[in-house]
Amino acid sequence: MASPQANEKLEVQTLDFTTEAVIAAPIDITWDAVLAELGPEGSMPDEKGNVKPYPFVFEPWPGGRWYRDLGNKTGHFWGHVQVIKPPKLLEIFGPCYISYPATNHLQYRLTDEGGDRTRLKVTNRAFGYMPKDFMVGVEQGWEHGLKRIGEIAARMLNTRKENKR
Repeated sequence: MASPQANEKLEVQTLDFTTEAVIAAPIDITWDAVLAELGPEGSMPDEKGNVKPYPFVFEPWPGGRWYRDLGNKTGHFWGHVQVIKPPKLLEIFGPCYISYPATNHLQYRLTDEGGDRTRLKVTNRAFGYMPKDFMVGVEQGWEHGLKRIGEIAARMLNTRKENKR
């Protein structure tokens, strides 16, 4: 997360980004994978593309917090749950990854496509006072997040199948 610099030229910026993926898992497992990726299984790629753990605390109820707990009462607040309707809809609002006077609205919409397939549509809308081009590259972050949700869902599905044996 970038921190504001005293000499940066700030201006109002907006973002309206949508992406989607088909996850090879039933909707209930995909929902659990979304919550896991938003919580303890969160990760972020670094500048070189290496994936590093980036765990969060995610409280899955209306008004629930989403934040990084760095211990000793330190961390980063990312947002609050605005809407939660398991296993189909999750909306979060807050600063997320922006350390400027700004806000985001994230929407995760899940649609059962039958069998072991769920369509996951993510919308990220943001606006605020920040450096020009600050949000360039946001699509790579979302690509990583959707890939991670797919990986987590695949692992959860395999665990479910193994437990049924």
